[in-house]
Amino acid sequence: MRLTHVLGIAGGVALLSLTGVAAQHAAQRDRVLTAYEVVPDVRAPVPAPVVAAASGALQSSESRDGSVGAKAAAAVDPRWARRTADAAGIPLPALTAYARASVLAPRECRIGWTTLAGIGWVESRHGTIGERALGDDGRATEPILGPALDGGDFAAIPATSESARWHGDRDWDHAFGPMQFISSTWSTWQVDGDGDGVADPHDIDDASLAAANYLCESGDLMVDDTWSRSIFSYNHSNDYVLDVYAAASAYADRTG
Repeated sequence: MRLTHVLGIAGGVALLSLTGVAAQHAAQRDRVLTAYEVVPDVRAPVPAPVVAAASGALQSSESRDGSVGAKAAAAVDPRWARRTADAAGIPLPALTAYARASVLAPRECRIGWTTLAGIGWVESRHGTIGERALGDDGRATEPILGPALDGGDFAAIPATSESARWHGDRDWDHAFGPMQFISSTWSTWQVDGDGDGVADPHDIDDASLAAANYLCESGDLMVDDTWSRSIFSYNHSNDYVLDVYAAASAYADRTG
């Protein structure tokens, strides 16, 4: 079931409350994706594909085998990261996470860091929503949680002992972390994105690589309408696709 997120935050608008914004897309959450509803002519923002590698962002990217060693090898050049983060207006830990994830994602996918940044902005303001700050360790100063999935405005998804460890609610599931996974999707796509030996959805390094791998299931994001199909699979809303596109395009423009 491709029900990854319950938190939809419109890109480029004033900061709204976590619960209030989530309600905007509530009607589109509780269903299985049976056919793509793709916004016409919405494709990957240019220059999104492998921007990091093309601009010398990475000191090393010898392997994409998903191992901890490969992740450690994909060290983002701190000078490029700082320069790009400043130009984009993105917290440095988030920018670094997006760049690393774009290189560690499947090679044939061609997902750019700007695409991940677009999702990070829409979902959680790169981990800073609600006056939070994103630490150097990739974690927000307070956990980022969506509303309870208790069958009210959202699907009813009971918590499990596994999911409760991420959101603390023993009764109902929540979306969690800067990229707003729910427990079932995180269980499938969880990954250690920074080589610290832990797969943690509250760590933007891990969440970004998990999101990249999830999106890459749709195929090469630079072919035909695959980009918009992949974003739609992340959140089943045409408005969401457009919001992510607007944010990703803005980052490409600022740093191109």
